[in-house]
Amino acid sequence: QLQLVESGGGLVQPGGSLRVSCAASGSTLDEYAIGWFRQAPGKEREGILCINLWYPGSTTNSVDSVKGRFTISRDNAKNTVYLQMNSLKPEDTATYYCGAHWSPYPNFCTNGFDKGRYDYWGQGTQVTVSS
Repeated sequence: QLQLVESGGGLVQPGGSLRVSCAASGSTLDEYAIGWFRQAPGKEREGILCINLWYPGSTTNSVDSVKGRFTISRDNAKNTVYLQMNSLKPEDTATYYCGAHWSPYPNFCTNGFDKGRYDYWGQGTQVTVSS
């Protein structure tokens, strides 16, 4: 069974950068779509980025609030997906989670921000953006 572990969170100043990791074990990520989600205190978990690794081309999608600032990538050798966060804002403060959906359709990421579509989750990593 696939297992996911997030890491790399911490405290960063506004305008700074941070990279968080989603390390997978138990299965290769070649057959999954990966979604990055975040949840601030008192708010719903929201999807921000999606990458479909099942099909060649690895299609991606992102919400407008992070577009141009956040980038998703993968290290095949480490079976790990990364979330690179630049130009961080205080409103980015949240617990960040990665989720996985097995055997996605080619257009999965078009609707990849629905947390109900994901079968596996990591424990989350805290990101705090503050001066």
